[in-house]
Amino acid sequence: MSIVDAPQELMMPEEQNEQIKPVSPLTRFREARWLLVAAAALGTAAVAGYEVPAGPAIGGWVFLALIAAFVPRRPRSRILQVAKQSGMRRMWPGTGMKLTVDALPAPCFIADSRGITRYVNRAAGAVYGSVKPGDPLSFSLRAPSLLEAFDRVCTAGASEKITWVEKVPTEAYFEASLSPIYMPVPTADTRLPRLPDFVLVVISDLTEQRRLERMRTDFVANASHELRTPLASLAGFIETLQGPAREDPEARDRFLQIMFEQAGRMRRLIDDILSLSRIELKAHVKPANKVDLVEIARHTSDALAPLARELGMEIKTHFPDVETMVVGDRDELIQVAENLVENALKYGSNGKHIDVTVTASQGGPNSPGAMLSVRDYGEGIAEEHVPRLTERFYRVDVDSSRALKGTGLGLAIVKHILTRHRSRLEIDSTVGKGSEFRVRFPSADAMALADGVPSSERIEYD
Repeated sequence: MSIVDAPQELMMPEEQNEQIKPVSPLTRFREARWLLVAAAALGTAAVAGYEVPAGPAIGGWVFLALIAAFVPRRPRSRILQVAKQSGMRRMWPGTGMKLTVDALPAPCFIADSRGITRYVNRAAGAVYGSVKPGDPLSFSLRAPSLLEAFDRVCTAGASEKITWVEKVPTEAYFEASLSPIYMPVPTADTRLPRLPDFVLVVISDLTEQRRLERMRTDFVANASHELRTPLASLAGFIETLQGPAREDPEARDRFLQIMFEQAGRMRRLIDDILSLSRIELKAHVKPANKVDLVEIARHTSDALAPLARELGMEIKTHFPDVETMVVGDRDELIQVAENLVENALKYGSNGKHIDVTVTASQGGPNSPGAMLSVRDYGEGIAEEHVPRLTERFYRVDVDSSRALKGTGLGLAIVKHILTRHRSRLEIDSTVGKGSEFRVRFPSADAMALADGVPSSERIEYD
């Protein structure tokens, strides 16, 4: 029977581990009383009917009584009691096994061969919530590959180790070690194959490890490519300054300025990569604080006002008169707003101004939540580029992006921050008319009442 179809059973939560007590001669004599009565009746009949001497008959009965009283034996009732206790041990894990499993830091489940949960350690209870003995294991662990491996362990009796990925609420990696447990049965023939009495399932969370591996891979693959150009420039200018331009002050000043800009480009690139990595490491942790979206948008507009004046642009704000509370991390939401507003200023400079708008939530768990909108009136983005804007190092125009000191990671950072905040990024752009980036936040009440969260890739494009 598959463990998915295993019925729920309710059994005694405490096992019976009592040892069989030593039996006194009087108890043995009492247990054999009917046999002794029958022997006495037969002896009396032999003496009366067949003239058997009374002495030998009485001596034989006394000898039989002594054997019944002093020779150890195992009555059927006690054999059944031992069998019952052995069955209970196979039905419920012993106290020693429970203490051992509780000492393990990883979530552990002990299930019988039919997939019924028999014990859950403290770590598993903390991670998986309301798990209790008697429930099918599939109530807690729903990964199909894990349930199939459990069936194989129960059938073949061999240990297995598997890994699987969960996509909701965020991408997470897990590893499970499944080991069969055989309870000692003294009367069993060890040469015959046995099915395991229990299966120990140990769950390990590999998410952080995989993210660190991905971070290293991304850094090597992407950063090395992006750093190659400025490093080559620095090396070329240094070689020129050491050679032909050694005595040319004008060329030296010009080259040093270019070298300074290239060094700044590498610094920005490394800062963005590290920032993205830190955000990814916290992607599975829900923010808990309430922040005012209006205050964040106003702070961002004031901070970027000097850049707007330098570019000959104006930031027009449209904010409600009331607080617009959302659940989030203030520093990360400021980073989102700064990325969107800075992009609008740099790439929408043809329009002379941008609009930053905050729409307040109506309140209640069913309300649409708050929205932050950044609208520019520049050249716009072609339709084929829109779905790829949040990819790492993707640029619509590489030359203009580098000229504007872009790293190609801004919208990737925005995407990962919004994923953590269970929010959506919507992009609406028309060539020649400009672009609008809208961030929709769930209301604070909806976040507090939500049981689940959207997929880690929940970013929509209009």
